Amino acid sequence: MATLSAVALALTACSSGSGSGGADPGDGGPITLDYWAWGTAQQPMVDAWNAAHPDIQVKRTDAGGGTDSSAKLVTATRAGNAPDVAIVEYNTLPAMIVAGVAGDISEHAEGLEDEFAPGVWSQVTFDGATYGVPQDAGPQALTYNQAKLDELGIEVPTTWEEFAVAAEKVHEADPDTYLTTFAPAEFGGFAGYAQQAGAEWWSVDGDTWTVDIDDAASVAVADYWQDLIDRDLVLAEPMLTPEWNAKVNQGEVLSWPAGLWAAGVLYGVAEESAGDWAMAPLPQWEEGDPAVGFQGGSAVVVTTSTEHPEAAAEFARWMGTADEASAAQIEQGQYPASLAGQELTLASDPPLLMPQQEDYWETAAEITRATIPEISWGPNVNVASSAFQDAMSTAVTNGTPLRDALTETEAEVVDDMETTGFEVTQK
Repeated sequence: MATLSAVALALTACSSGSGSGGADPGDGGPITLDYWAWGTAQQPMVDAWNAAHPDIQVKRTDAGGGTDSSAKLVTATRAGNAPDVAIVEYNTLPAMIVAGVAGDISEHAEGLEDEFAPGVWSQVTFDGATYGVPQDAGPQALTYNQAKLDELGIEVPTTWEEFAVAAEKVHEADPDTYLTTFAPAEFGGFAGYAQQAGAEWWSVDGDTWTVDIDDAASVAVADYWQDLIDRDLVLAEPMLTPEWNAKVNQGEVLSWPAGLWAAGVLYGVAEESAGDWAMAPLPQWEEGDPAVGFQGGSAVVVTTSTEHPEAAAEFARWMGTADEASAAQIEQGQYPASLAGQELTLASDPPLLMPQQEDYWETAAEITRATIPEISWGPNVNVASSAFQDAMSTAVTNGTPLRDALTETEAEVVDDMETTGFEVTQK
């Protein structure tokens, strides 16, 4: 990705590099690192680090989820007050490199590659340089309300065709109940469905990028969800709002096709329904093809602003590979990115949302093995995500075709890349 590195180098040279502070080791006190990270597993992980590393203490700030946090990281870097370390989703990392946020930690990454599966490691390496340490993996799966589906006599769908039939049965049984939600703002979710169907939204050959967000596979996925929306078989509205949370608690939304982290999120939303839920492989577009894409998953990056790059890299490495860090993730239902952490899950209790599912982690391992090994993300995923959310939300509100929203998104992405200086072609 020569073009990506060239643009990143130019922007990094313009960043202040002044850092967010922290105690200077010369004053006799510990180094203090500022760490931006969201999610229920992060504070227990930080607490474990701090207990074991008195000379390098970490202060965590929740700056919002993936999209919000990344936007704030860009602003903070330009203002010279970015944190030392931050969580960045894999699909956003190229944009953070281009924006001069994520620093090259190659000199601190010796031996790290062997700690991860090739597909995971590829998410943090560009042009032979390393820009982060993988922390969690988010292959898509189906988290579902097993108690309600059993009550309705509906089997867990194994294909998307069966999923549509199940959605119809659920809604026939109770017009207020839906099998799942189509949330127009879920860029990562839709991207995962499209990748599973064979889509490749960005690819690069030398210095030339190809963008193909409205390819045949993605349009087919859009048409699939369009049909369910038109027949009122899925709930077409934002997720994780108070209204949506209430519907989940009332048993009116029965599944969430999403990354393996969904168990932890749903437990935070509907703790009282713990024990009713289970997890299964994501439905397949083609029966017999178990391949799935990532939805989420993140890396710990050392920012270009830090004044303590070695300490920050040590912390990032620990957060991605230490057994203590993995144990905290597992307890919250996250799936560790490291091979050792994934092995550790097999001797762990299921997530709190589904304590009865003894094969949860074995199923997670099977899903992970079927994850598409190489996923390419473009240098302006932030632009794509924003354009997608706006276009999809408008389509759902106005009843216009979802496939048109993909074309609109691609046009904005290409225009932004060309304006930034990338050489772009479209299929």
